[in-house]
Amino acid sequence: MEKASPKDNGKLTSIMSSYAEFVPPPECPVFEPSWEDFSDPLGFINKIRPIAEQSGICKIRPPQDWQPPFACDVRNFHFTPRVQRLNELEIVSAEGGFEAVCKEKRWSKIASRMGLPSGKSIGSLLRTHFERILYPYELFQSGASLSVSLTTLLWTDGLGDGPQNKEHPLPERRSRRLKSEVSSVICNTCSFYNIDLYMCMSCGRGDEEDRLLLCDGCDDSYHTFCLIPPLQDVPKGDWRCPKCVAEECSKPREAFGFEQAVREYTLQSFGEMADHFKSDYFNMPVHMVPTELVEKEFWRLVSSIEEDVIVEYGADISSKEVGSGFPVRDGKRRLLGDEEDYANSGWNLNNMPVLEQSVLAHINADISGMKVPWLYVGMCFSSFCWHIEDHWSYSINYLHWGEPKTWYGVPAHAAEQLEAVMKKLAPELFDSQPDLLHQLVTIMNPNVLMEHGVPVFRTNQCAGEFVVTFPRAYHSGFNQGYNFAEAVNFCTADWLPLGRQCVAHYRRLQRHCVFSHEELLCKMAADPESLDVELAAAVHKELGELMEEESSLRQAVQDMGVLCSEQEVFELVPDDERQCCRCKTTCFLSALTCPCSPERLVCLHHAAELCDCPLPCVCYRFRYDQEEFPAMLYGVKSRAQSYDTWAKRVSDAMGADHKNKKDLIELKVLLEDAEDRKYPENNLFRKLREMVKEAETCSSVAQLLLSHKQRTKRERPESGRTRTKLTVDELKAFVEQLFRLPCVISQARQVKELLENVEDFHERAQVALADETPDSAKLQALVDLGAGLDVELPELPRLKQELQQARWLDEVRLALQEPQRVTLELMKRLIDSGVGLAPHHAVEKAMGELQEILTVSERWEDKARACLQARPRHSMVSLESIVIEAKNIPAYLPNVLALREALHKAKEWTARVEAIQNGSNYAYLDQLEALLARGRSIPVRLDALPQVESQVASARAWRERTARTFLKKNSTYTLLQVLSPRADIGVYGTGKSKRKRAKELLEKERGGDLDSLSDLDDVGEEVCEPAAVVAAFKAKEQQEVEAIHSLRAANLAKMAMADRIEEVKFCLCRKTAVGFMLQCELCKDWFHGACVPLPKTGSQNKEAKFLCPLCQRSRRPRLETILSLLVSLQKLPVRLPEGEALQCLTERAMSWQDRARQALATDELSSALAKLSVLSQRMVELAAREKTEKIINAELQKAAANPDLQVRSASSAPLCI
Repeated sequence: MEKASPKDNGKLTSIMSSYAEFVPPPECPVFEPSWEDFSDPLGFINKIRPIAEQSGICKIRPPQDWQPPFACDVRNFHFTPRVQRLNELEIVSAEGGFEAVCKEKRWSKIASRMGLPSGKSIGSLLRTHFERILYPYELFQSGASLSVSLTTLLWTDGLGDGPQNKEHPLPERRSRRLKSEVSSVICNTCSFYNIDLYMCMSCGRGDEEDRLLLCDGCDDSYHTFCLIPPLQDVPKGDWRCPKCVAEECSKPREAFGFEQAVREYTLQSFGEMADHFKSDYFNMPVHMVPTELVEKEFWRLVSSIEEDVIVEYGADISSKEVGSGFPVRDGKRRLLGDEEDYANSGWNLNNMPVLEQSVLAHINADISGMKVPWLYVGMCFSSFCWHIEDHWSYSINYLHWGEPKTWYGVPAHAAEQLEAVMKKLAPELFDSQPDLLHQLVTIMNPNVLMEHGVPVFRTNQCAGEFVVTFPRAYHSGFNQGYNFAEAVNFCTADWLPLGRQCVAHYRRLQRHCVFSHEELLCKMAADPESLDVELAAAVHKELGELMEEESSLRQAVQDMGVLCSEQEVFELVPDDERQCCRCKTTCFLSALTCPCSPERLVCLHHAAELCDCPLPCVCYRFRYDQEEFPAMLYGVKSRAQSYDTWAKRVSDAMGADHKNKKDLIELKVLLEDAEDRKYPENNLFRKLREMVKEAETCSSVAQLLLSHKQRTKRERPESGRTRTKLTVDELKAFVEQLFRLPCVISQARQVKELLENVEDFHERAQVALADETPDSAKLQALVDLGAGLDVELPELPRLKQELQQARWLDEVRLALQEPQRVTLELMKRLIDSGVGLAPHHAVEKAMGELQEILTVSERWEDKARACLQARPRHSMVSLESIVIEAKNIPAYLPNVLALREALHKAKEWTARVEAIQNGSNYAYLDQLEALLARGRSIPVRLDALPQVESQVASARAWRERTARTFLKKNSTYTLLQVLSPRADIGVYGTGKSKRKRAKELLEKERGGDLDSLSDLDDVGEEVCEPAAVVAAFKAKEQQEVEAIHSLRAANLAKMAMADRIEEVKFCLCRKTAVGFMLQCELCKDWFHGACVPLPKTGSQNKEAKFLCPLCQRSRRPRLETILSLLVSLQKLPVRLPEGEALQCLTERAMSWQDRARQALATDELSSALAKLSVLSQRMVELAAREKTEKIINAELQKAAANPDLQVRSASSAPLCI
């Protein structure tokens, strides 16, 4: 995992100053997993481990489509980076430190390297300044070394004896990824000789008490001249000794010993700063700076003395506080789209530490940096020093976005070699700080390590790529520019032995553990069923060795004489309260305590270093009794051995002979058992899965073959579709495959029978294909049989081809047996379909016959069509000959049939006309009009048609002339209605408009009062006899007379109802009497002057007679005009209902005229008429005289009113006299 470099890059970095030109190490392995491999992260890493661990680091490129969205809240992402000074390396440190330079007298060399002028005293002067100014700070900064020197001085002076005890304060429950805190000294309780009350802690003497300073922090004493640098006077106020100052300054700050930047950044502001720095530094756009150039420049700057380059690094940012770059299910926001998949992915660094195969999944605490990912926001040259992961675990780093990150790695087998090289190059630093490499302050040019035989590998991690570091693989690196990465630890089964070795290594270095390795093993053993089988085997092995070691240690403690023992649940005790005070190891299985210091405890490895109390006073505390060890071992052993049992069963099943083969179901049970128990994905597991998959595939194929249903049709290869049906050869191979399977398939026998049926089909098909005449029934049976076999049969296409030929021949044969079904379209379709058939002599013969019939049929069809469309039309004789000639053609000819039908209609029409013309009575006009309409639609020349047209035209002209004579303008009555007796006497209007009433009357014209005169709808009925028409007219006439008499009586009776006159209805409007009213002379009803037209007066001697609109429906022409119409009617060879009605009306008028003459011819009536004539003449003369007098009086009145006429009269009067 990436770990940031602190402000002080360490003592060893100065060695790189002699390497001016950097040579890049070889590249580490790069892996590009398939989707199948990528689905199991830890399985894939375990798969590549044999290769990748040889280089310590490797790079993994996910599949191209795996692109998780960046899930951090960019707006609210704030962080404070750490400051890194790349060239903060002292020259004195490069030469090994102050003591080494003084011992080897190299001050002149240092002056030369600094460019100072040479001289005899320049070295001594430089040493004096360094000792006075810089060396005290160096001692202060490395407080551990000061403490060691002081302690050594004390023990050397014989003031006591005891071991060096160098303690590290216990960190929080998190991965210690930063520089260890500066060590302090805690001395065991000891007694001194009381030579002096106060002694100088430097020289050990108590003289010169006036120059002896007492520390206000620890009460230690120091001479002013023994301090470095020495003090001239006793300082005023409180004073702290160098040890207290060093301890105070070495306390861990919030950034774990790093120098924090002052400014807080967001991602945007940090990116702007980082890009600006890089572009300014290289004087070109950031994306154009080569990675090789940045790499060489970085190592040049690290070894540079003169140049001062300061960068900032946002390192070790906990994702628990600011959020992960991967989508997570934290309930803070709803996941959208593909975020669900990425949140559940094993490659999501929030999930990888807690995967089922990961050991860290069994640690409940969220260890920041190990189980909880850390984030890194880098810029150009920001770096991380050589280090290995806590507990030598795996680490994985994902670069979300930004510029590349350059990595260097050393494989685990060279870890001790790397440490030896660094100790060799700077032994005095490791003497004072044995865990220097664990403080993350050590940087060294890879070329230096390579020169000393250390294998180093490199890689450039680009955005979207993973870098995995393996257990105990040292790694370091730097950032090429602005980027954002995320990292976390994980541990697999192969790590467990290394983890135990790491704890032993920490014990030697007195380094704190992040978690208890013993507790982790016991916790996994407590729940063996939850373990991966491979993990269970590893836990069993490690736990066995741990139990064996623990038993030996317990026995040694008992042999020492420790009697008191007590069980304690160590996992309930905080980690900082159960650490060995000697080696800092977190105790779990056992520990020793003493009542003299209840807060102190030691592990069994350091049982003798607890205190000076007698051993019987010491209490032995244990977590598990030794009798519980076998049960714990048995649980994980059973879990691990279950896999061995399963593996043996699988191996036996795979190697069984034909008689002892297992059933497919048994193999599937074995596979399900392995998946449920999460057995390792080894070759045996994969082979079983592949075998079951192959067997299931064979079973599915066999089921399809035996289902007798064609699932999908086999397509031609050139169609681009996949072939799904088996060929015969494939079926044979499939049968062989079924019997070669290491398990029994229930359908194997049936598939073999299918193969036998296919072979039988082949023999029968060969016989059918050899027949001269194709038999459609036989071929159809074979085709159905072949289709049901669901096998690609080579004979089947030929059978289908001959079946098509046989069906076509059957269809042609059936069609020719029924000529009325053989249409032109059918023949064309048969010919077209026949053209597409494979060549066959029977098909070709039938095609010739069809073509001949089609040619003849088309010729006669064309001729018939021409006759039907001819203008002028052909005679019946010529058409008759065509119909007779086309009768023998064996086909359905629609035009010939239409011509035959037209000829038949023409004959019927001619016969009908002849029947009407030869009848005793003429035909009605409607009958002739119907015949005319029918005759015109027949496409045959009809000789009688012009005569009928002439008769109809004459009849229509007569009817129009008669209508003009009788009908008023805009009359609502038809001619037949006004000529016939009235049938609507006493019926008044219903408020309908004239136009609407006229339309109704026209519709009822033929169904009116004289509907018995003719039947106009069916020309086939018998023509009405004239006598019947006259009789009907007489009957209607009599009804009319009776109705008018009744109406007159009723209307006259109205006038007698004077007392109820307001209730009586009059007029067309059927309202009461009001205003000016007129009485009809015929019906005697009264009508409002506003509702009816006023009568027109004739001559002065005639009195005006008023007839209502109902009684006077038409004009009343003179009898002479009517007689002229009747003469014209007699010339027409057509009967008209209107003409017969006019005849009846004329006879009625003439009959009335005769009766009137007879009445007028009597003496009595003649005398009365004479008197009436004289009286009438006198009345006329009297009326004329009265009219004349009225005119004269009117003129005289006008003259009297005119003054001019009066003057003239006065002046002329004398003249008249």
